[in-house]
Amino acid sequence: MPGAGSPAARMASQRVFPLSCVVQQYAWGKMGSNSEVACLLASSDPLAQISEDKPYAELWMGTHPRGDARILDNRISQKTLGQWIADNQDCLGPKVKDTFNGKLPFLFKVLSVETALSIQAHPNKELAQKLHLQAPQHYPDNNHKPEMAIALTSFQGLCGFRPVEEIVTFLKKVPEFQSLIGEEATAQLKQSVSGDPGAVAAALRNCFSHLMKSEKKVVVEQLNLLVKRISQQVSAGNSMDDICGKLLLQLHQQYPGDIGCFAIYFLNLLNLKPGEAMFLEANVPHAYLKGDCVECMACSDNTVRAGLTPKFIDVPTLCEMLNYTPSPSKDRLFAPTRSQDDPYLSIYDPPVPDFTVMKMEVPGSVTEYKVLAVDSASILLMVQGTVTATTPTVQAEIPLQRGGVLFIGANESVSLKLTVPKDLLIFRACCLL
Repeated sequence: MPGAGSPAARMASQRVFPLSCVVQQYAWGKMGSNSEVACLLASSDPLAQISEDKPYAELWMGTHPRGDARILDNRISQKTLGQWIADNQDCLGPKVKDTFNGKLPFLFKVLSVETALSIQAHPNKELAQKLHLQAPQHYPDNNHKPEMAIALTSFQGLCGFRPVEEIVTFLKKVPEFQSLIGEEATAQLKQSVSGDPGAVAAALRNCFSHLMKSEKKVVVEQLNLLVKRISQQVSAGNSMDDICGKLLLQLHQQYPGDIGCFAIYFLNLLNLKPGEAMFLEANVPHAYLKGDCVECMACSDNTVRAGLTPKFIDVPTLCEMLNYTPSPSKDRLFAPTRSQDDPYLSIYDPPVPDFTVMKMEVPGSVTEYKVLAVDSASILLMVQGTVTATTPTVQAEIPLQRGGVLFIGANESVSLKLTVPKDLLIFRACCLL
């Protein structure tokens, strides 16, 4: 048995370490230093060069093969977090290790959105398995992909079907929209308003399917008519807010002739303030439109698209799988709970086992903050503040500033000493089974 001071013993205890994370430069991202992703990168890595003419869309914190985080600790022989976890599965915590086959079950991200992402939904586990078997080129794995987005700046998104009364109002006020849905489906939806939930869902499904199955040429014609009508009214000084005029023009400019422009009349428009969240369970249609957020999701790349995209749209699967239960937009907000043990901690705990996100807002007057030990590996992101992290097992201090990312093995306690008396804003992803 090696002595406590030996390299072997020291290596075994190295269960808390900083990470360098992968940035994805997708075209929809915010440009240069307008992007929160770019600012976090620049702050955490003094050598990072931010190009003002390039988009910085996503920061990936996790073990995804297309963005496995690098370990910033030269005493650790493995280069990436994925390799290290494969060799040290106990650091996941016993329940997580057993439930998720020795793998980290979530991917943690920051997103900076300039132009809208596609309207999409993600299959549940059962459907994911079926789709992956049938069409692996479109559905690369057999897992579900629940997601949660927590706003860092004001954040705009679409989520879930609107109350039927709102959709019926749009059908009246937007003849171009109604002509794609057709008389019959419109009448069925109006009649369903007073009916039972089954009738409402069936009518909504019929309307949405009519839109999605419209001929491209007809969609483009009607969209051009609508854009022209709204543009003329706006130039004449009239507000077209009652039919989401500004948003429609913005989406049409980003995706000309795209069927997704009409989806705004079906889906709730959410404007999240910093700290507000939306949870996107399986089969709920959604899209991120603009702003910066922290996102956490199960490890999957399965996406069924519905519009605002040049990519493949699997219309039959989409119309078949969606959850057609309408709800008001306020019901789509996902509220955190305040921790009983820690006055600075809020917990966003969605109804899926794969992930939980914690938000810590610590006033600058606090000199030291103890991060709650949890029975799960976790990844911590410093959004604001400057600290040094220490753990009982590792003597060395780990400096962390804005943009810094720390991996914490299961049941490790970490203490953060504030080196500058400014408020901390920290997000942490883990798996609380």
